[in-house]
Formats: sequence, C-alpha cells, structure tokens
Amino acid sequence: PDTSLPHMLDSNHPANKRVVIEELLAHHLAITSLKEAVISGESSFTIADNHNLHQKFLNSLHFDLTNAQKKVIAEINHNLQSTTPMLRLVQGDVGSGKTVVAAIAACNVVEQGLQVAIMAPTELLAEQHYRNFRNWLEPLGIKLLSLTGKMKKSERNQNLSDIYSGKCNIIIGTHALFQDDVKYKNLALVIVDEQHRFGVHQRLSLKKKGEDNGKLPHQLIMTATPIPRTLSMIAYADMDVSIIDELPPGRTPVKTVAIPDSRRDEIIERIKIACSSGKQVYWVCTMIGESEKIECQAAEETFTNLQQLMPDISIDLVHGRMKADEKEKALSGFSKNKTQLLVATTVIEVGVDVPNASLMIIENSERLGLAQLHQLRGRVGRGAVESSCALLYKAPLTNVARSRLGIMRETNDGFKIARKDLELRGPGEVLGTRQAGAIDFHVADLNRDKKLIELIPAISGQIKRQQPDIIPPLINRWLGDTKKYGDV
Repeated sequence: PDTSLPHMLDSNHPANKRVVIEELLAHHLAITSLKEAVISGESSFTIADNHNLHQKFLNSLHFDLTNAQKKVIAEINHNLQSTTPMLRLVQGDVGSGKTVVAAIAACNVVEQGLQVAIMAPTELLAEQHYRNFRNWLEPLGIKLLSLTGKMKKSERNQNLSDIYSGKCNIIIGTHALFQDDVKYKNLALVIVDEQHRFGVHQRLSLKKKGEDNGKLPHQLIMTATPIPRTLSMIAYADMDVSIIDELPPGRTPVKTVAIPDSRRDEIIERIKIACSSGKQVYWVCTMIGESEKIECQAAEETFTNLQQLMPDISIDLVHGRMKADEKEKALSGFSKNKTQLLVATTVIEVGVDVPNASLMIIENSERLGLAQLHQLRGRVGRGAVESSCALLYKAPLTNVARSRLGIMRETNDGFKIARKDLELRGPGEVLGTRQAGAIDFHVADLNRDKKLIELIPAISGQIKRQQPDIIPPLINRWLGDTKKYGDV
C-alpha cells in the first residue's frame, strides 16, 4: 500500500486501521481485566430457577410478558444459577417492561431466603419503585422496606435492624443502601436502576456489601437509555448485556411536534381540549446548565402562570427541592387522576407511569440531548390512548438543536435515537461525565470504525489466551493508569 503521509492518514489505510484496532483493544482489555481482577476467585449465591413466587407474581399481572422479556429473564436466570457473580446490564426502551423483569429476578432470590437491594439514583424514583414493588410483592408475603437519606433517625435505625436481622427481603432506596452502617444478613442480588453511567470501579465496588459472608451479590443494572451496540462493546465490556427490544402490545407511538414558544397560546388551547376530554397532561420545565434552584423557580413561575390562564383545570407541581411527602402527594394525585395537569422539572424523567396522560409539553426543548428528550417523552404513550408531545423551543435554533428536534419528530425508536445521539455528541457525552474518561479515544471513532469494533472481543479473547504478557504494556501505552476508568 501507499505509505505516503496523506494516504496513511486515510481511515481506510491498513496502517490507520492497525492503530485503531490497537487502541480499541487497549480499552476493551483494560475494562475486562479490571473485572477479572475483582471477581477472580470470588463466588456468589447459586439461585435456583424457582417458579413458585415467580409464577404467583406473573398470575397477579393483567398482561402477558413479551418474548423479549422472557428471553432476558432466561439470560438472568442462567447467570443466577452460576457460582460466578453476575454483572449484567439490561437495556430496554421506555416502557419495555424492565421493572417486571427485575421483580421476577427478585422473586427467585427471595424464595431462597436471601435478600435483594434495589438502588435508584433519586429519592423520587426510589419512592416510586418502593410503591410499585410493594403493590406487586407484598400480597405474595414478601417483606419490603425503603432506605433513603431523608428518613427520621428512629425509622432508619429500625430499618437497619430489620435489614441486619434478615426480617426484610427487599430493600429499596438510593445510595443510602450502601453506606457503612447498613449491614445485610445475606445480600444476594443488587439491582441498580438508571446508574449505567457509573464507571467500572463504581459498578464493581458494590460487591463489598456481600463480603461479610464470603460471597459477592449478583448485580443487575437497568437502563432505559438504549446504548448503541458499538459503544456498549467497548464501554461495557465488563458486563453481559441483555436487550429488551420489544414493546408490550397496545402501545401507540407518540406523535411529536416542534413548536416555537411564540405559539404558546395554541399549546394552552390544546391542553384545555385534552383535559376536557378526560385526559391528563405534563408540562416539563427545563433549565439545563442552570442550578436546580433556578429550574425549580422556573417551574413554580410556570405553575402560577398556568393556574391563571386555566382556572378551571386542576394543576399541581412537583420538583426536586420539595419535601418527599409533598412530591409523593403531587404524584399520587396525578396518578389517581385527581390532577389534570402536572407541572414538573426533569425529576419525572424516569419511573413515572400514568397511562391516562396523553400530552406532554417540554419547554426549552432545544437545550436537551436526545436521550433526555426521549426519556421525558416516554412518560406519555404508556397505554392504548393516542398521545402527543410538543417540543417548545426558542428561536433561532442551532444546527445541532434543529437536528435533534427533527430526529424526535421522525422516530419513537430509542435505539435509533441512541445511534443518532452518538453521532451528534460523541461517546463521552452520551455516557456522561463520570464515564467520559473511559472513552477518550485518540484515533478510533465509534461511528466510523463500527466494522473494526465488531472484531475486538474475539481478538481480545485470543490475546488473553495466547499472549497475556502483552496486555499490561498495551494498556499502559494507550491509557496509562487504568484507574482512570470510572474514577470520579
């Protein structure tokens, strides 16, 4: 081949491909080596594929599982039956039924007299998980409790005692679940929701809570943010990946429109029509790049303004700076259709499920990334009712913002949106700042080099078997200290 500099800089030149493959290998080997170093020689609980509680739970549901859910459950059960600690990421688009899958895994663990911890990133989502799991599983005789950072000391102490004694089967909360004073009797499964952006060290460090009895808990990490396959093959090489790529039957695609905020009067009329027909509406206030305080102030101002514009419509407010019981009251009222319009910040991005909500308004939509827009839109269209999402924006739009809003109008497919997001923002931003260091490529490009990425797992495995001595210098050449993976 031509070895002149211009040709060698061409991404199709063999020399360029050789360097790209080496860099991709360094990243893949660094992550998988970290996992192997942590779980090498470690064992976990062997969980039989029981069907008693599992079947009782399924019988209590008013719907059948999709084939995709059944496939992922089988993959999880296969891991749980092994003595090797599971570390599995479950990806599923908005509304695909990840929580039901997690509940089935929890049933199998509880049936063996072992404990499950379910961790959510926010108090709001932890509270919703607690409510859902309690409604599902308490009738089956399973004991649950919540543990968050805002509990009264007396209540927290009682809960800590019940966790340590094993009186409680399932513990649901925030990062408070893994504080030093929380001692489990026999923690066998950790389910982490929407924290796939943890770096590798954080993902692997959760194991410490199971070490008291010499066994590591299995880990199941769930995300409603679909991750492009090329990205997951490198960034999540330490994990098994399952995909729920099928939505339950009866879901109606959400119709999405982009509207300049100069046409707010039309939006108000649309809300009145929706509410008069018995439907419910979300109005989401976003202030990306600003403080939470300013975002909450904006929501409060919008709430007051909408009350004045629509005095005949029942309106409520929820934001991150409200007390837990205030948030619970607002969400409960909306869930029970006591409130027609809910003004909210992005705290409702995940976990809120109100099938009667058929219209969502997102203010300042041009400021949000595709993944967050898709997550927010996923709060509507959760039933058979035809639903809509209006993306309010301030003109003029940048080219990137215009592209994002165009993609949102074109598709409801989260995996397609994730691929576009990767193209627009790059891997570091898609993963979030915590993980950005792990994907700071010098030569490789995840969009351009898709075909080369497909080769990496096999090459990585071959090197481990045949030339393990070259792994440390290869990693060091490209990455230096591998602790940068996931360190915060």
